Amino acid sequence: MLFSQPESDSTEHLISRTRQKIVEAALNQDLAEAKKNIRHAEPSVRATALVVLGEKVSLDEKTLRIALSDSAVQVRSALAYLASQNFEVPVDSFLVDEDPVIVEIACWAIGERGEATDKILKVLQSIVETHNDPLCRESAVAALGALGNRDALGSILEATDDVATVRRRAILALSPFDGPEVDLAVDKALEDRDWQVRQAAEDIAK
Repeated sequence: MLFSQPESDSTEHLISRTRQKIVEAALNQDLAEAKKNIRHAEPSVRATALVVLGEKVSLDEKTLRIALSDSAVQVRSALAYLASQNFEVPVDSFLVDEDPVIVEIACWAIGERGEATDKILKVLQSIVETHNDPLCRESAVAALGALGNRDALGSILEATDDVATVRRRAILALSPFDGPEVDLAVDKALEDRDWQVRQAAEDIAK
């Protein structure tokens, strides 16, 4: 007796295979599969196609316009990731996305870029000071450290009193800065109850 594969399993297999084909083709310098699937019905396929294109070439205006009009979380996440190396991707909206995972990725992307407008700098500071997700605060304070803009020092210092994971990242983010307030924060971190915070303080105190 033959048993048919459940439709859901069959669909998942087809989606997985399509994504695999996109990646395999790109490894052979063939972007046709990615371009063909940028409007695929499945969001995960569209996201894969987008990442492949964005990592291989700068996103052209048409592709970017299509992607930016896509509300799927997978596509928004892909765009936030690609913003790290594609400066034409407007990262602003991803910093205030309703999904904290996308906010976290967008903060990381700005840190990777190594530059930001005054507006973005202020949004990063706001995330550090007020966002309710600690991963977002951690990613944002890391970005502020990577940017090294002294205007953001107050937000970084404030983060040294956050939860342990954020405190550790905030101490590392102080590395580009100097001054008595920085020395005081590092000295305090050397006595922190969390060993990773103490280690971070020891690393930048050397």
